[in-house]
Amino acid sequence: MIRAAIAGASGYSGAELVRWLSGHGQVELGALAAGRSAGQPVEAVFPHLAGVAEGNLAPTDWDLLGAEADVVFLALPHGEALAAAARLLDAGARVVDLGADFRLRDPAAYRQWYGGEHTATDLLAEAAYGLTEWHRDAVAGARLVANPGCYPTASSMALKPLLEQFGDRVTAAIVIDAKSGVSGAGRNPRDGYQYSELNENFKPYATGAHRHQPEIEQELAAGGGPEAQVFFSPHLAPMTRGILAACYVPMADAPSREELEAVFLHRYAGEPFVRVLTGSALPQTKATLGSNYCDIAVRVDRARGLAVTFSAIDNLVKGAAGQAVQNMNVMFGLDETTGLLAAPVFP
Repeated sequence: MIRAAIAGASGYSGAELVRWLSGHGQVELGALAAGRSAGQPVEAVFPHLAGVAEGNLAPTDWDLLGAEADVVFLALPHGEALAAAARLLDAGARVVDLGADFRLRDPAAYRQWYGGEHTATDLLAEAAYGLTEWHRDAVAGARLVANPGCYPTASSMALKPLLEQFGDRVTAAIVIDAKSGVSGAGRNPRDGYQYSELNENFKPYATGAHRHQPEIEQELAAGGGPEAQVFFSPHLAPMTRGILAACYVPMADAPSREELEAVFLHRYAGEPFVRVLTGSALPQTKATLGSNYCDIAVRVDRARGLAVTFSAIDNLVKGAAGQAVQNMNVMFGLDETTGLLAAPVFP
């Protein structure tokens, strides 16, 4: 059995980790550490976990977590994993960081987008970027995995096969128009996120200035891929969970839809959590709700020189906790679907 612990267990991603790991079958779930919620019963913080996880949320003791766990999941705000990861690794634990601290390879980019100095630059080179379907070998040998952000997961899954095959035909910046449910903003209340302002409302935010933009560009260029420029426009949708990304790619001599679809079907053949939709089907958030699936489809307008790729994921599962568990499975040599094959929730 793999001994697992969670730091940041009182947030949405932390709660999802508890949900998936509790029913995993190969995991013994230990400490559930939290900040201001420490000492409270798990079911008092998350009523849906009553009977699933027992006991109280614990104070965060890094030495204890590192000594008692084989793997520690960090579901913390950016900046908080920098020192914690090093302590946990020194204690012999492996780390899956669901935050942003080890995603960007360039400390200057981290400073620019996250507003602070990166104080664990020695770990950047060894941190595997955990987009599992594209970096499985690196994840398998890693002590530290940087779990991708939710928007970068949806966007990269929808774009990388196209760029791998036809990157030299892209003629201008790729526009990513993505919509997310409000759980992506986290659990802490803030202005603009009250029910009365979110209900029946749909709005863009951080257009061209979202912190996930450099992460997307970095991943699209990974492995010798073309350095694609991205204009990223996220939107907040009046739903709890889910991301739908529409990626508009200007192209010279654009492939036919059949050619592009064949590329995606070939690249994702055998991938248990990727469903490439054909025919008239298009991704929708409801079809991936509560699951680790990523649904993808493509369309092409050759007359206008435009390819469009779509993806849908659950931002808290494939965009966070589910992919983290998938990475843990790979790290410990398990079948990567272990504990993750629950069907989406519908309606």
